[in-house]
Amino acid sequence: MTTVALLTAGHLLHFELAVAHEIFGNPPREAVRGWYDVLLCGPGPVRAGPFTVEPDHGLERAVGADLVIVPALADIDVPPPAELVDAVRAAHASGARVASLCTGAFVLGAAGLLDGRRATTHWAHAAELSARHPRAEVDPDVLYTDNGSVLTAAGKAAALDLCLHVIHLDHGAGVANAVARRLVVQPHRPGGQAQFAATPVPVTGDHTLSHVLAWARQRLDRPLTVADMARRANTSPRHLGRQFRATVGQTPLQWLLTQRVRRAQELLESGDQTVEAVAAATGMGTATTLRRQFKRIVGVPPDTYRRAFRSAKPD
Repeated sequence: MTTVALLTAGHLLHFELAVAHEIFGNPPREAVRGWYDVLLCGPGPVRAGPFTVEPDHGLERAVGADLVIVPALADIDVPPPAELVDAVRAAHASGARVASLCTGAFVLGAAGLLDGRRATTHWAHAAELSARHPRAEVDPDVLYTDNGSVLTAAGKAAALDLCLHVIHLDHGAGVANAVARRLVVQPHRPGGQAQFAATPVPVTGDHTLSHVLAWARQRLDRPLTVADMARRANTSPRHLGRQFRATVGQTPLQWLLTQRVRRAQELLESGDQTVEAVAAATGMGTATTLRRQFKRIVGVPPDTYRRAFRSAKPD
């Protein structure tokens, strides 16, 4: 079982702390390889927005944890508690992955973990983070960054994105998607997506597009055109395009390609099919087409993705 230590020292913002506890503290039934053991670690009761949080363990328990999460600080003008900074530094030195949510990045910076690494935080505080830690490569335009053992997320909803990203790494796309469905959010937003990118509202079961989307997802291994989807929706291709842009935030073809790539990720993670077989199973046609589109959307070729995912799986 993977141990997750949520650090509660200092005055925190409650949203990010609650997000991490909800995601890592509630296993979906699809998690067949075990889940996370969540520990609240702190020096004593702390304020988290309007709430008081009682930790279960001292900060020293973070040493030996597999994943240490630093939620958002309520006031970046107040230096983070020295004991919190020391605990983060010691946990990383002991081999833990350390992740910050929103302004928790200031704690990682104070611990020296952002030096020479790409990092992010809420866009409103990115300039200050960069000024305090000039050796960090602060990117205010992304949702989250992953440096392997050091991860950072931007504000609010991006904390959720980073937590889902960690589950994707540890348990695969299928389990991450199951958690996202429970939370009624998008399965996965890439970390490189802009913080200001429009986030489409999830398409619920009573929406006019929901049946078309479900129908198309069941046919990703077949040729599909916008005209096919429009006929299924009993509308014109032009009107369907307007519905997609207004509701999903993409054109029908962009959405379809994204679904094919997500399906390819699941197949690469869960089996030993060749890239050619994955291309056929996802309607990409050829391995060349899959490699080109997969690298454009995911950032790495399919073979590299499969190796990286398998090496990231816990024993």
